[in-house]
Amino acid sequence: MAHEPQPEMRIGDAEREDGLRALGEHMAAGRLTVDEYGDRSAKVATARTRGELLSLFTDLPDPRPRFHAPPPAFAAPPPMPMPYLPSRPLGLRLSSALVPIAIVAGVFMAFRFGFFPFIVLPIIVAVLVNRSNNDWRRRHLGRGRR
Repeated sequence: MAHEPQPEMRIGDAEREDGLRALGEHMAAGRLTVDEYGDRSAKVATARTRGELLSLFTDLPDPRPRFHAPPPAFAAPPPMPMPYLPSRPLGLRLSSALVPIAIVAGVFMAFRFGFFPFIVLPIIVAVLVNRSNNDWRRRHLGRGRR
């Protein structure tokens, strides 16, 4: 293997894994003992530069770690187009706010005036608001109950 340029260039996990793989091949071939493999593997795991990594292979033939150009970065997939959702008209948005108001008003009037059928008021408002929202969805989005 030719002398690797730039011995002070920092390495990453891919180069360390390549070094560990090469050490494993040398141990399998009988060139390294288990203890030597353990010592060198620990040094590979902490190596920060090409020079530090290659210094562990000076007394060994090929295979040695290879320093390839970094793989091209994968471009992020294009964002999924958002479906067009027309905004609900102001009247429908305000009618949705009527449901919690109707709950508070119904409970207040039931206890204030002692006429407990006022508790039904929020249910009536919720049904009417839900019906108008479903009608709008059906017309504009093709969804909703039928």
